[in-house]
Amino acid sequence: MLAQLQAKYPNEVRLTFRHFPLPQHDKSLLAAQAAEAAGLQGKFWEMHDLLYAHQSDWETLTAGQFEDWLKTQAAAAGLDTARFETDLHSDAIVNKVKQAQQNALKAGIPGTPYLLVNGKPYPYGSPVDLINLEPIVKLYALTRRQFDTCPPMQIDVRKAYSATLKTVKGDIVIQLFPGQAPTTVNNFVFLARQGWFDGMTFHRVLPGFIAQTGDPSGTGYGSPGYYFSNEIDPALKFDAPGVVGMANSGSDSNGSQFFITLAAAPDLNGRYTIFGKVIQGMDVVQKLTPRDPSKGSDLPPGDKVLSVTIEEK
Repeated sequence: MLAQLQAKYPNEVRLTFRHFPLPQHDKSLLAAQAAEAAGLQGKFWEMHDLLYAHQSDWETLTAGQFEDWLKTQAAAAGLDTARFETDLHSDAIVNKVKQAQQNALKAGIPGTPYLLVNGKPYPYGSPVDLINLEPIVKLYALTRRQFDTCPPMQIDVRKAYSATLKTVKGDIVIQLFPGQAPTTVNNFVFLARQGWFDGMTFHRVLPGFIAQTGDPSGTGYGSPGYYFSNEIDPALKFDAPGVVGMANSGSDSNGSQFFITLAAAPDLNGRYTIFGKVIQGMDVVQKLTPRDPSKGSDLPPGDKVLSVTIEEK
């Protein structure tokens, strides 16, 4: 699985492996030594993967029987068996594996498999699969595009602004409200002109409620690297389809994610900034692929936004 992740994100993922032969397993040290011995002949991962795949074949063997089994596998893998036997018990390999075991015990690692992501522990016992790890990679990759601070005011609130979202389903044109939500519109215009939104998807589409986007990672957790406060205008309401609001997890957590209502949503009034409305392409919004992240990970791909362009008059 980690190899799949690395193959899919070759520029983002580097795999560093450390042994942790569990003390309660009588042949764990020897198994790690076998992988290292094979590694000296360029076949570390072949032996490593074989040991895991066939653990049921050797876990009940005695140490002597296990060594014989290892020699048979080494020969089948095309290794120089005489060299493999010598390396298997060499001081260099034995000391390396024992030191790895001691380091893991000293660090308090609870068991295997144990994963660190950029030095931070991945919750032990959580699924170690592509579905769960891919969003983490996407979020870390997003940090390279983030900004240090909220952009300074660059728009002229006396002018009219509109945004065209070119999507795979068609174009959506949004009239922006710089007078009612100047900070929010300024932020949206800045991000659009930086290409922040290009290639993002509608990662959350709940028919009869909202269609949400604005996170290039597609995870629903991405941000531009900063946050800003709500701008609530009591005169603006979520009273119809096509109202555009900022998505957040609290009044001071606005970033780049936004949503378009698919129906009136009065429960949202006063809680989320309204900064625009759809003036063209509402039929496109209604055709977006339904996608509810709360239902699990087996979801259809979100519809992609190819680009966002801003018009100023």
